[in-house]
Amino acid sequence: MARCTAPVYGHRTVSARDNCPECGGRGSYRSYNPYPSYSQPSISSVSRNNSGGQSRSKARWSSAGSTIYYTPSEIRTLTPVRENIEKRSNLPDLRDVFLCHAWDDRQNVAKELHDLLESKGVAVWFSEKDVLLGSSLLREIDKGLAKSRIGIVLVTPCFLKRVKGEGIADKELSALLARDLLVPIVHNTTFEELREVSPLLGSRSGLSTIEDTMEVVAAKLAELVSPEVIN
Repeated sequence: MARCTAPVYGHRTVSARDNCPECGGRGSYRSYNPYPSYSQPSISSVSRNNSGGQSRSKARWSSAGSTIYYTPSEIRTLTPVRENIEKRSNLPDLRDVFLCHAWDDRQNVAKELHDLLESKGVAVWFSEKDVLLGSSLLREIDKGLAKSRIGIVLVTPCFLKRVKGEGIADKELSALLARDLLVPIVHNTTFEELREVSPLLGSRSGLSTIEDTMEVVAAKLAELVSPEVIN
C-alpha cells in the first residue's frame, strides 16, 4: 500500500506532491506542516493601565462599592495620612480639607478643585470664601489649619513662583509641613520642579493630574477623608 511521503519529504512544492505515491496528481491537497502552530494570545487578554505600567488597586479605606484605584506609590503616600485622619476622627467641628494654593490660582484651578471636592461632600477651607473682608489673612489661615483634618497643597507654576518669593503660600506651606497631614497635588508641573523650589515638600509623594484628571484626584481625596469607612 502506497504511503504518503509528506512526513519525510514534505509537500511544500507542487513537484513534491506529484512525486508522492499517495497524493501525486490530486487536484487539491491538504499540505503537511511539520511545524505545529500555536495560537497567540489576543490583545484583549493583556492587562493594561494608564499609570506607566504600574498596577493599581483599591486602598484599605476604600468602600466596598468604590471604583477608585491607586498606584502603589499613592497607597504608600496616603496611608499615613489616612491613619492620622482616623486618630482625629473624634475631634468635633473639623473641616475635611484645608486647601493651600497660590493667590493667582484662586479663580481658576483652585476654585475648580474646591468645587469638585464640595460636590463630593467634602468640607473645604478655602480662603476665597472663608476669609471675611477686613480679617487678618494670616490669622484666619492659622485657624483654618487648626480646624482641618488634612491639608492639600495645590502645586502649580504660580505656586512655585509664590514660594520662591516667600509669599502667603510659603507661610501656609511651612505650617502644613509641620504636620503629617499633607498631600501635595501637582498640576501643570512636576515633582522634580517642586523639589528644586521646596526639597522638603518635594520629598513627599502625592497626587498628580499627569496621572489622573482633576476629577479623579478630587474623588481620591474625598475617599481619603470619608468618615464612612473609618473603623
